[in-house]
Amino acid sequence: MYVVQVPGGHERAARDLLVKLLGDLAGECFIPLYECMRRTRGEWRREQRRLFPGYVFITTDDIDSVVAHLRNLPFFAKVIGGHDERYVPLTKEEVAWLQALTNVETHTVELSMGIIEGDEVKIWKGPLKGQEAKIVKIDRHKRLAFLEMHMFGRTKVIKVGLEIVSKR
Repeated sequence: MYVVQVPGGHERAARDLLVKLLGDLAGECFIPLYECMRRTRGEWRREQRRLFPGYVFITTDDIDSVVAHLRNLPFFAKVIGGHDERYVPLTKEEVAWLQALTNVETHTVELSMGIIEGDEVKIWKGPLKGQEAKIVKIDRHKRLAFLEMHMFGRTKVIKVGLEIVSKR
């Protein structure tokens, strides 16, 4: 699995163009999303947002052909890689972590539910169950949890939806 950097806000258009342009070269082309609650006009609604803004994930066996096709896109796109012009796929740990959190069919991190007891967060429903140690910060008002993870060769803090039902 490789990661393609695209202009922020154009991930869906980039994914659609990549699918059309690459055809059989790409096994799967997707944008990881997360579910969160957002207050609009006084009502809380569930919505989906991009987990990694500016990135599209792609599975392929022929990355060199994919890179050659990226030059035909009407916008900037590059495969995230290592040094010396080599393109490095995501590590097994990164793929396993991503697959453990996301729904494999929809590539979405679903909303988690939990409680706060003293200084501890306890998740009882959702993909964050068992991942409490990776939570760096919780924003109860926006109903978000911030997780620290290693991705793209560096440590990133990502947002996912977390509903705190009660605090004791």
